Amino acid sequence: MPHVLPHASNTTDTPVADANPQNILREVFGYNAFRGPQEAIVNHVCNGGDALVLMPTGGGKSLCYQIPAIARQRAGRGITIVVSPLIALMHDQVGALHEAGVEAAFLNSSLSGEEANAVEQRLRRGDITLLYAAPERITTPRFLAQLDMLHEQGQLSLFAIDEAHCVSQWGHDFRPEYRALTVLHERYAGVPRMALTATADALTRADIVERLQLEDAQQFVSSFDRPNIRYTIVEKKDASLQLLRFIQREHTGPDWQDSGIVYCQSRKRVEEVAKNLCDAGIAALPYHAGLDSAIRQKHQNRFLREEGLVMVATIAFGMGIDKPDVRFVAHLDMPKNIEGYYQETGRGGRDAQAAHAWMAYGLNDVVNQRRMIDESPAGEEFKQVMRGKLDALLALAEATDCRRVRLLGYFDETYKSAEDGQVRLTCGNCDNCLNPPEIWDGTEAARMLLSTIYRVKQQSGMSFGAGHMMDILRGKTTEKVSQYGHDKLSTFGIGAHFTEVQLRGVLRQLIALGALGVDAQAFNTLYLTEASRAVLKGEVTVRLRASVSTPADRKGKRLASGAAKPAPIALDDAGQQRYDALKAWRAEVARSHNLPAYVIFHDATLAAIAQAEPQDLEALQGIAGIGAKKLEAYGGEVLRVVTSA
Repeated sequence: MPHVLPHASNTTDTPVADANPQNILREVFGYNAFRGPQEAIVNHVCNGGDALVLMPTGGGKSLCYQIPAIARQRAGRGITIVVSPLIALMHDQVGALHEAGVEAAFLNSSLSGEEANAVEQRLRRGDITLLYAAPERITTPRFLAQLDMLHEQGQLSLFAIDEAHCVSQWGHDFRPEYRALTVLHERYAGVPRMALTATADALTRADIVERLQLEDAQQFVSSFDRPNIRYTIVEKKDASLQLLRFIQREHTGPDWQDSGIVYCQSRKRVEEVAKNLCDAGIAALPYHAGLDSAIRQKHQNRFLREEGLVMVATIAFGMGIDKPDVRFVAHLDMPKNIEGYYQETGRGGRDAQAAHAWMAYGLNDVVNQRRMIDESPAGEEFKQVMRGKLDALLALAEATDCRRVRLLGYFDETYKSAEDGQVRLTCGNCDNCLNPPEIWDGTEAARMLLSTIYRVKQQSGMSFGAGHMMDILRGKTTEKVSQYGHDKLSTFGIGAHFTEVQLRGVLRQLIALGALGVDAQAFNTLYLTEASRAVLKGEVTVRLRASVSTPADRKGKRLASGAAKPAPIALDDAGQQRYDALKAWRAEVARSHNLPAYVIFHDATLAAIAQAEPQDLEALQGIAGIGAKKLEAYGGEVLRVVTSA
């Protein structure tokens, strides 16, 4: 039985049933059942318990604090404060709550002084159920004074700290202002707090607990598995062309294009890739910190509100992006660590439909990431942790076994089949499982490379880069090789039977193993390390995947505006026609409300309506995603669209 929240002593005559989380789920949000651990989390927080919630993107984290906020307010316990780091996310989440009939508001820099004062007045009157604010605003004296007043009146119900990994220096998106949130526990010790994040390894989790003083909080750790996401990592050759082929082959059709995100490391690269995609007929927009803030906001709004757009961005874009129908996330440059990779790829497939995580990875990625850590002004302890996190991502990229098993293993989770719950070593939905790679033993090539590096240093007292070392080993008499007399070395030409692609793979793995160092201060030259000795002695085996050629390109073409896609469930022709009509109607409503379309209704809800072909409000009421307020606001129009399609 769902937990029924008892009344506080200062409640009104609101019926007890109204504070029942199960009833709120059905009445407000239009769902008949909680998913996974949601019910346990909601009941724990409704009862006043502190919580640390780790739940993958798309798992329903927001409901875990929104339902307790509504329940506790209905029981007379006042307002919930939601800590959120992003203005755009606040706007859309508050808009979604309004659509569901919940009184919510935000305080951020997008409001005028008059608008902010109006929100504060509503706050004092108790007219708001959830208030969203950034951490730096919450810890100001003015805001704390307002919280003091609410607390004295017994009207401060709950603190929900979203994107909680931002508090940890070990996390992938550290924000110092999150550290000041300890004031919430120190100043309002009796008010329950919950911290929520989609991504945190054991080290980051422990740091969140310590920094936010959540030692007594119950931890709810969901599975990190996103079974609908297919993981693919390819060897980088011509990354821009590889990306174009990937999008054309898997994410465009005759009259539609999928929404996607492409991550690049530099602003310049973002601009180049966005232009290349547009030139090839793929609708794409750039996003990076160097763009004017108004342009960034415009591009983000277009991405959230339009279908079939690709956002090419640095990691400045993405946190809190709720767009459910992102069908692919591509990386043209390797992230810093697995948490970053997991968080960014997790922005695909939030609607539980199939999505693709694709990354092109090469030797320069390894060199660049190592260099950034080594050149960081951070202390050695921090650098060591960052190197360990990078090593885990390198191991994932070089893996010849199941990507998903390795990815989940990093978060201390054993992969189990969704069908029968049994432990599995293969997932059937990553590149290595779908097309097992051929493996070759690169140990001999590794020893040859290390021997060449040793002899070059011994002969000339100088260090050189990867390309020069490969030229020597393959016996290429370049001007540089001849100039330094390296064509006279004993290792010159002994690796002529290896391809450059093979040797680059060997170099990547040697750097990943720490058996080869890169001197960033000396033009990325290579040097031996203590770990080189074991490889030279043959004590370490270097096994790599054989290079796989990329399927042939096909010409792209500019896609029609407003391209239509099939519904997420199988529909007959009449059902698809109803679905298309409902999407067109939803787009008009969303534009008039200045909200993304999915805030009005998700695609899955529209598809269910199209399939059911309801003839009256009673039939419409049972469809998932239609709460009481939406039924009242849109029921008549939905029936009109369905019957006229």
